[in-house]
Amino acid sequence: MSLRAALSSLAERVPNPMRALILAIGNALARFGLIAPERVRRTTDLAWPRIVTGLARMSKNAVDVAMVGVAVGPVAIAGLGFANPYWGVAFTLGGGIAAGTIALVSQRFGADARDELGLAVRSSVALVLGVSLPVAAAFWLAPAELVGVMTNNPREIELGAAYLKVLALGVPFAGLNLVGSRVYIGADDAWTPMVVRGGGALANIAFNATFIFGLGMGVVGAALGTVLANVLVTAAFVAGLVAGRLPGVGTLPVQVAPLGSYLDRDTMSDLVHIGLPVVGRNGAWTVAKFPMLAIVGLFGSNVVAAYVIARRILGIMNTPGWGFGLASSSLVGQALGEGDERSAESYGRDIVRFSMATYLLAAVLVAAFAGPIVGLFVGEGEAATVAVAVPLVYAACLGMIPQAVKSAAAGPLDASGDTRWTFYSQALGMFGVALPVAYLGATTSLGLMGLYLALLAETTVPAAINYYRFSTGKWKAISREFRPEAAAD
Repeated sequence: MSLRAALSSLAERVPNPMRALILAIGNALARFGLIAPERVRRTTDLAWPRIVTGLARMSKNAVDVAMVGVAVGPVAIAGLGFANPYWGVAFTLGGGIAAGTIALVSQRFGADARDELGLAVRSSVALVLGVSLPVAAAFWLAPAELVGVMTNNPREIELGAAYLKVLALGVPFAGLNLVGSRVYIGADDAWTPMVVRGGGALANIAFNATFIFGLGMGVVGAALGTVLANVLVTAAFVAGLVAGRLPGVGTLPVQVAPLGSYLDRDTMSDLVHIGLPVVGRNGAWTVAKFPMLAIVGLFGSNVVAAYVIARRILGIMNTPGWGFGLASSSLVGQALGEGDERSAESYGRDIVRFSMATYLLAAVLVAAFAGPIVGLFVGEGEAATVAVAVPLVYAACLGMIPQAVKSAAAGPLDASGDTRWTFYSQALGMFGVALPVAYLGATTSLGLMGLYLALLAETTVPAAINYYRFSTGKWKAISREFRPEAAAD
């Protein structure tokens, strides 16, 4: 038995709270006839490692804010908040390409077309580097000018620019990490990304504690910890893909030869065709952060800090979507690769229900302890920030059910290559509803209620549109353009 198989067997026997919780939710739904029992375990086995990875990474982001808030104060939280949309650009670009990666890899893995799978991975790497390096250069050369787009507070600009300049070094690695993760998830292996990226998140927290508190480096220390952690994760993914195994994990389901074509025209075209709308979808949210933070800035530094804190908590609550969305993409993609469109649709529908139940539980728990959770992000004497952050967290909790639908319904669309509608939905939700409502709050008597309504709008509008598109079934026909036999034809 391989080491990886032994670890998987051990995971079945050793208590695993996250897996047990997700499995219990799925089994309860199955008893009520809401999802098929045979899909519960397979979905759980793919989703829970990704949820743990998301929890680790989002907790790391939350710890960044908490450490900087305690060490420097709310103005530093605001500075990080104004710099973070630019860091989000790396995930927008990398995430779009990674959506193409998981679609191609999952279908080729399902069809056992290993040569085409390797070509998809190498092409993804080349595409990520091509788009991320110019972005990194821009962040390094003009950080103060970029942060100054959203605020005119000199101290916020100073702290945000110092943070962004160092983060620039990590932009290419962040994109490569997303591609590496999607390769394994597309190959029915969520365990390896959990181990690698979860370990990177823990290393990041350790680096930050050392740099921020031990060496007194403040926001620069937070950025440096993030960069080093991303470099470590990239190195692990590269080593695993080339060798086909990793120490502590064992034999992996995918091995990719490093020597070979990186610029295959047809493969690059497929990646761009699938990934560009996802870049647009993620970009709609990332780009919307800039005017949104500028609008929030009209309320003052305490409200900006409260908003950043609420978004960090929302990020942690949203981690089930990471698991269910990618599990759906992988399982639907594999079924499509096998030519089984009926199973693909059934998996997609069941996972939407599975996701909704899990999000509901998370929202109830966070709402019950919103006050103490917010208090972890700021030092004593910051009552004004806490008073604004807690209601924002409540609003985020209300938006969790539509967020569940939005993420899970996007999974089958991503797997099939039908990614344009998820872009349309995100753009309409953010630019058509959330931003106008937030602006009304900042400029009329609507006040903070505008921010609460904006948090709800950014999930409910995309959820309705994504699920509508999934329900039409047109994505199944679109997937036929990207299946391995289509490439051969």
